Amino acid sequence: MNILHYQQEFLEYLKSKNWIQEPKNLYEPVDYILQLGGKRIRPVLTLMAADIFSSDYKKALAAALSIEVFHNFTLVHDDIMDDAPLRRGKATVHEKWDINTGILSGDAMLILAYQYFENYEPIVFQKLAKLFSKTALEVCDGQQLDVDFETRSDVTIDEYINMIRLKTSVLVAAALKMGAIVAETEDKNADLIYDFGLNLGLAFQLQDDYLDTFGNPETFGKQIGGDIIENKKTFLYLKALEIANKEDQQKLQFFYKQKLEENSIKITEVTRIFELNDIPHLIKEQIANYTEKAFDTLSKMDISRDNKQNLKDFGLWLMNRTV
Repeated sequence: MNILHYQQEFLEYLKSKNWIQEPKNLYEPVDYILQLGGKRIRPVLTLMAADIFSSDYKKALAAALSIEVFHNFTLVHDDIMDDAPLRRGKATVHEKWDINTGILSGDAMLILAYQYFENYEPIVFQKLAKLFSKTALEVCDGQQLDVDFETRSDVTIDEYINMIRLKTSVLVAAALKMGAIVAETEDKNADLIYDFGLNLGLAFQLQDDYLDTFGNPETFGKQIGGDIIENKKTFLYLKALEIANKEDQQKLQFFYKQKLEENSIKITEVTRIFELNDIPHLIKEQIANYTEKAFDTLSKMDISRDNKQNLKDFGLWLMNRTV
């Protein structure tokens, strides 16, 4: 079971789809965002789960495409909300076209995502659609909480973990469960792989938070310190606020009230406070903790030892990534 092999198969399938129909102004942005690249982690998870439970991952290609189209739809709308100029180093959809196009093309992507379930028999279709609707709504919940946190000064670490669970983890978990549903495995296995994905998704997002400040600019693919510039109340910030001395707490709060043209001093100072309070080590502990929780579910899963090891290897790869 090779991640690169799944990626390759998925990209071939993606390429076989003709996205650009009439009216072109609606579908060209869909084609554009889907061709922008990215790690394709979610569709890979769907294929991987289908392979583990049925040894036939190809029947999960339509479900994998559905999750990737949905994920990219959320990115188009997130970029509008964040007024982000770049996505994966290229102009965002609303920058390249305009905001109205971004909204409408995003809407079309959400509907397209549902259409791919029509490739499946009624019972599988129903299970996929039910999981998908629940997940899509949870992602919206998470996005709204993220927006709410921007204007709140009393966000707790537990609230932050809940927000990233909704905004990021549930989609990782659903991607795996969709593969299990397509493979028609028993419900117990499907639920366990969902829990595996939920904890892995938390580790994945915390790793993203870590890399945003402490990653290598050469490999990370996004601007280092982006969360600091945007005053995002990530685990790093909330933990530092919890354990730093009075002076550093005040400095952090001061910097996180600013939106500056030039951010190098802000990034340097905030990073220094994080390092002074051992925050990189503390977030690494959390990442390891959620990865371990994910691995704990594997023992209960009714799959071969090799497949358990494959899932474990994937989790370790995800935890140690630099991009």
